[in-house]
Amino acid sequence: MGKALAESSPAARGVFARADAALGEPISRLCFEGPMEELTLTSNTQPAIVATSCAVAAALVEHLPELEPPLYAAGHSLGEYSALVAAGALEVEEAVRLCRTRGSAMQDAVPAGQGAMAALMGLDQDVVLAICAEAAQGEVVSPANYNGPGQIVIAGHSQAVARARELAVARGGKAIALKVSAPFHCALMRPAAERLRPELERTQVRPLAFPVIANVDAAPNADPERVRSLLLQQIDGTVQWMRTIERMAADGVTHALELGPGKVLAGLAKRITKQIKVLSVSDMAGIERVSAFLSEA
Repeated sequence: MGKALAESSPAARGVFARADAALGEPISRLCFEGPMEELTLTSNTQPAIVATSCAVAAALVEHLPELEPPLYAAGHSLGEYSALVAAGALEVEEAVRLCRTRGSAMQDAVPAGQGAMAALMGLDQDVVLAICAEAAQGEVVSPANYNGPGQIVIAGHSQAVARARELAVARGGKAIALKVSAPFHCALMRPAAERLRPELERTQVRPLAFPVIANVDAAPNADPERVRSLLLQQIDGTVQWMRTIERMAADGVTHALELGPGKVLAGLAKRITKQIKVLSVSDMAGIERVSAFLSEA
């Protein structure tokens, strides 16, 4: 992850070097070489993805220094940290350190086996909320991610999530258990939020070059004083991704870049609106397509 980009871009190499120095260990080597069982540990995955996404953004600016700032940036869950680095609110070093703590805290918040997540398909928001209320039975289960029309991820106690899956199928939907290490973005993550709080409070947040749409309220934020609170709320709050993309479309966005590993967000955006075209950029080949892609806007 990110190896070819680092080999071809001095700016990307610089980001990985800064991430290594900030963490006191070669997270770059883990990104480039694995082993996968270490990379997929949440405490490693989170800073690794943020470092890689920031490296892509740095290489993009290096390759296209004349590129105009975007109307907004946004990131899904962990991606909000990368978006804040792109906007200048956080330095790479701060982002990877925060995400190392975030990942460890989220992993430790719920004992292994006691939490779960599932994707519910083909059901609208009101039905999913009713299912969660019925399935809870004194436990926690709630929407974690509103990813798009008919695609809502839920999280909570394992048995409550299992009951919700059964109810979803009984009501005509589909339910897919997700392979995750913890039940993210639900009330069970509150201890993780409290563990991250002191680190966020110590973090310097700089003026934003452009607004970042926050996960918890799907509203553009340009106030550096609100960033810490929004990141804290995000840990045990619902990711409002569908509303985020809808807000972009309502404000006239027609083209967007997905910077970092994977193409998941491009797929989600396509489900939400036909108005916004998304180019996924993870390497130099993608970066070289950016100018032509944006010229269509």
